[in-house]
Amino acid sequence: MAQVHNNKSLKSIFGITLMAAALGITACSTPADPDVKARQDSMKSWGDAMGVMGDMAEAPDTFDAEVFKEQAAFLAEDAATPWSHFENQEAAGNATEAVWSNVDGFKAEADSFQQATAELNAAAQNATSMDDVMPAFGQVGQSCKSCHTDFKVKAD
Repeated sequence: MAQVHNNKSLKSIFGITLMAAALGITACSTPADPDVKARQDSMKSWGDAMGVMGDMAEAPDTFDAEVFKEQAAFLAEDAATPWSHFENQEAAGNATEAVWSNVDGFKAEADSFQQATAELNAAAQNATSMDDVMPAFGQVGQSCKSCHTDFKVKAD
């Protein structure tokens, strides 16, 4: 009688190996320092919110006042969150040395971002179109760019 080979165990081993490798890569790419992780998580959330609003800016006919208001409120509420996670210079992450050598300049950038997000949130509360929020939205984007120019390590 012919013996039937079952490849299920081989597939299981391959699947487990693949999952373990994926988890290992994820673990290696996650910052070990809790301060770095906290500020990166916060800024990633900001990027996500800016992306939602940016999509509306690129296609103004898709403007959804409630969604925009929600995203702008989130930015304004979270704008102060990551700055305390820059106190430990050993937790540099993607921050340049200028964060610690130019503390006043870095603080000014943080304050500017908080002001810009507050103004965007205020504009969003009664907005009926992208035109109503576009100047304030642009200021938030400019604030991000300005800070990253001097205080974030450039990607190669």
